[in-house]
Amino acid sequence: MSAPKTFIIKESEKDIRLRMKKSIPMLSKRLHALLIFKQYEKEGISKREVAEQIGVNHNSIQTWRTAYIEGGMKQLLTHQNTGYKPSVITTEQDKALKEHLHKPDNGMVGFVELLAWFNKRFNSRVNYKTLHGYVTRNYKAKIKTARKTHIKKNEAEGEVFKKTSLPNAGKSSGKRKNNMQL
Repeated sequence: MSAPKTFIIKESEKDIRLRMKKSIPMLSKRLHALLIFKQYEKEGISKREVAEQIGVNHNSIQTWRTAYIEGGMKQLLTHQNTGYKPSVITTEQDKALKEHLHKPDNGMVGFVELLAWFNKRFNSRVNYKTLHGYVTRNYKAKIKTARKTHIKKNEAEGEVFKKTSLPNAGKSSGKRKNNMQL
């Protein structure tokens, strides 16, 4: 078995701990590894032991260690993760989509029809998955949910029906008695 690789860490333990508290979780593991290397700086510690203490793969520890040796703290704390991509749907399209979704008489049955309407209205080629994700994330929409009212409902006829119906038509007066005899 080979001897652990030793290298000099310029930052103090206090500085590393302070950076760990301020950094995001992904980078705090790198700093934790650096802290362990700092604690065993004179005698050295193997990458596998550090990986075991932190709970990551030993290859990650090797990559982080090499990054620190080659470029210091700056290279150790750089990463390739960029976050979310910018939205394909513009603010103008978002307003029209919101207005269309909140109309009770739009007649949409599902996301396929919504996608067809969207692409036709804006002359675009948005993916089903993109639009589905956008609508569910921003408007909490679900596939084929029941409407509160029918799209062809006539409000005036509904009011006339309510006025002419019996006030207690749906309610039973008192408890029902079972008149069946054996």
